[in-house]
Amino acid sequence: MPPRNDNRNDTVACPACGRPFTPAGRRRWCSDACRQASWRRRHPAPVPAAPLSSPPPASRDATIYQCGDCGQHYLGQQRCDDCGTFCRRIGPGGTCPHCDEPVAINDLITISQPSQEGQFSDAAGGSIFGLCREFCGYVG
Repeated sequence: MPPRNDNRNDTVACPACGRPFTPAGRRRWCSDACRQASWRRRHPAPVPAAPLSSPPPASRDATIYQCGDCGQHYLGQQRCDDCGTFCRRIGPGGTCPHCDEPVAINDLITISQPSQEGQFSDAAGGSIFGLCREFCGYVG
């Protein structure tokens, strides 16, 4: 190991800011602030993780639950008022605009089959009114 000459009078430039300073001992930077800035440049902050491709789960207030005993649907309520049992989660949903009954989005989605002309149509007539006709009897 080479001997150190701490009594030298030469100046060196700070690698962080470029200011000339007289090093003492093994000092490489002119100040603690330049030392910290140099460390931060060498160790950048980690990049935040990419968001998940699936949407976040629906909040409880917008979730439809169904009682396993009586079949009653509830919006944001996990316990059946009549039976006192816990309900199972159906999925996201809301109230029907015509009858104010809780309706899950999964209940409104029907599997479409191509017609003979190659057009897709749903069983309820292709509109929210047709879907409401199935669930609450609305004729509009």
